[in-house]
Amino acid sequence: MSYIEVKNIHKQFKVAKRKSGVKATLKNFIKREYKVVDAIKDISFSIDKGEIVGYIGPNGAGKSTTIKILSGILVPDGGTCKIGGQVPWVSREKYVSKIGVVFGQRSQLWWDIPAEDTFDLLKDIYKLDSLEYQKTKEELVQLLAIQDIIEVPVRQLSLGQRMRCEIAASLLHKPEILFLDEPTIGLDAVSKKIVREFIKKINKEQNVTVILTTHDMSDIESLAKRIILIGKGSILYDGSLKKLKNRYDTYKYVKVYTKKSIQKLRKKGILEQEKQTDSYLFTIDTTVLDVSSFLNYISGKVDIEDIDVEHENIDNIIVKLYEEYQI
Repeated sequence: MSYIEVKNIHKQFKVAKRKSGVKATLKNFIKREYKVVDAIKDISFSIDKGEIVGYIGPNGAGKSTTIKILSGILVPDGGTCKIGGQVPWVSREKYVSKIGVVFGQRSQLWWDIPAEDTFDLLKDIYKLDSLEYQKTKEELVQLLAIQDIIEVPVRQLSLGQRMRCEIAASLLHKPEILFLDEPTIGLDAVSKKIVREFIKKINKEQNVTVILTTHDMSDIESLAKRIILIGKGSILYDGSLKKLKNRYDTYKYVKVYTKKSIQKLRKKGILEQEKQTDSYLFTIDTTVLDVSSFLNYISGKVDIEDIDVEHENIDNIIVKLYEEYQI
């Protein structure tokens, strides 16, 4: 049995109908009309202990609803969910001691006091042993490079600094599973690198299961081998990132450096040709023309000084997936 077992969960919300205009507004005060919206529909998946899974989808797809159910905040209207043998919303007090949650746009740190003071408060909330807590805190502070900022009031920290403190706060009690909702949103390159390397480290060394929701596909590419795509409340794809790339990464971008002028090439499989400062950029459909055949073809026309070959951008691959499922 997998560590996380989700079977046929669904959740609906009652949303007030809103119409514009003064008459409609007055009518809403007297008698408000509602409609029922499916947030998630018949969601099922399983995740093994120690996996890092990217849970992705457009805004409004049902990602946050799923995460709230998995973390015990929401109760589904139907279906079952067990994590480590526990139902999140039933044995909530015992369950939350095993999970860590980081919401990129919400803070668990007290705004007007240093992060270290919040850490000490969390120690008492989770009833952590003093020596074990001190050891864990020192490790997290070192790994996340927050030695110089944990004594600064949180409101004075940059977003990158605050997010690193948020992650440390979520891991003080050594959870078995970590839910990350947009953990690198708005972060600079240095902070992103620190956060990503840290997630890899705790996953490898402590076997922490990680569920990552993000719109930053470079996070997914850097951390997750498996993705679950949700759209319109339903799971549309569940599989390896490698398989997804093999399925959609059919375009290659070949940059050819040459001192010669290249006339417009008309060959099946060459989709685009763009003149750049010191080179030509070709977009190749490899289902029609592989890179080797293209290079053989063009080398017979011009002297090539150098080449660069790039794969399809991961963001473009996800866009293609969205287009296929019309979300």
